[in-house]
Amino acid sequence: MSYENPPSGAVPPATVPAKPADTPATSVPTKSTAPGRHVSQRTRSLPGVQIVACGSYVPDVVVTNEELATRFGFDADWITQRSGIISRRHARPDQATSDLCVEAARKAIHSAQVNPADIDLLVVGTFTPDFSFPSTACLVQDKLGLDCAAVDVQAACAGFMYALISAAQYVATGNSKLALVIGGDCNSRVTNPQDQRTAPLFGDGAGAVLLTQGDQNQGLLCYQLGADGSGGSLLDRKSGGSRRPPNVADIEQGLHYLHMDGRHVFKWAVNLVTDTIELVLDKSGMKVDDVSLYVLHQANLRIINSAAEHLGIPKEKLFVNLQKYGNTSGGSIPIALDEAFEAGRIQRGDTLLLSGFGAGLTWGTALFRW
Repeated sequence: MSYENPPSGAVPPATVPAKPADTPATSVPTKSTAPGRHVSQRTRSLPGVQIVACGSYVPDVVVTNEELATRFGFDADWITQRSGIISRRHARPDQATSDLCVEAARKAIHSAQVNPADIDLLVVGTFTPDFSFPSTACLVQDKLGLDCAAVDVQAACAGFMYALISAAQYVATGNSKLALVIGGDCNSRVTNPQDQRTAPLFGDGAGAVLLTQGDQNQGLLCYQLGADGSGGSLLDRKSGGSRRPPNVADIEQGLHYLHMDGRHVFKWAVNLVTDTIELVLDKSGMKVDDVSLYVLHQANLRIINSAAEHLGIPKEKLFVNLQKYGNTSGGSIPIALDEAFEAGRIQRGDTLLLSGFGAGLTWGTALFRW
């Protein structure tokens, strides 16, 4: 999310009281994390759901650090040192977010060998929709020929986690028999190509999973969805909404592009990801070594490494692919899931730790039993 170095001692250990995963919402202690609002310690669990297939898609256009150096004068080595990113994918001019999502969904549907007619719910996590309306989910539904409810969820880089957990509620209660969950973004359309601190971080891509009912040992063993709107201005797009409709002056100033306070977002992310992982592990009574694989949002290698070092996560239990794709926002976690599964790193019965975090500020962390 940022190239800035975290300050010394920026990751304090969390002190989380042990409570059941279904602790009531009343009398729940809170703790203070940057940027300054108290963050709830509530967690929940939702067993009885399973992922039956994954799929992912990244555009064919590869943009390397060296190409950015040639075109815009960026320092290629600096990008790699500060983020771990070597290349990223950009959508073709004729592609939008819905097109990436459709390709990822088709792969998941083919892998599961299910009839698309059986899909009765579609949830898409994206913050770069094709249009303000209709929703990207409705566009995807039409392109896939589905007969189902379709809705977008906007939680930026935590969008897939919000979409996954939302869809899981329907599946666990029997109100959906087969749900298609997609996370995807075309970040190249909202980043300023001249901005050396943000443009190199982001790429385009989408990932999808199919959810259905499973046994009570499967599903969301413990999860936390969180938000801290007081940090909204740290990562935003100032022009283009109902608060500030786009105009010529805004476009000339580049206010229609993504803006990020990289230093403060980095500090927040490093603290948040360790705190929320410690929380769900503690609430579920699990240890770091009990987790089969950690799939964290692929924002910045230094954020991932900081969390791993603080928590004592062995490098071999981390899945990392951001060197190839950069930060694909909503597509980050499902793309990683698909590649990890294809590589044989996910087996039935494994316990995964998934964590997404981003603009809003928002986050979603879950222990998922495959």
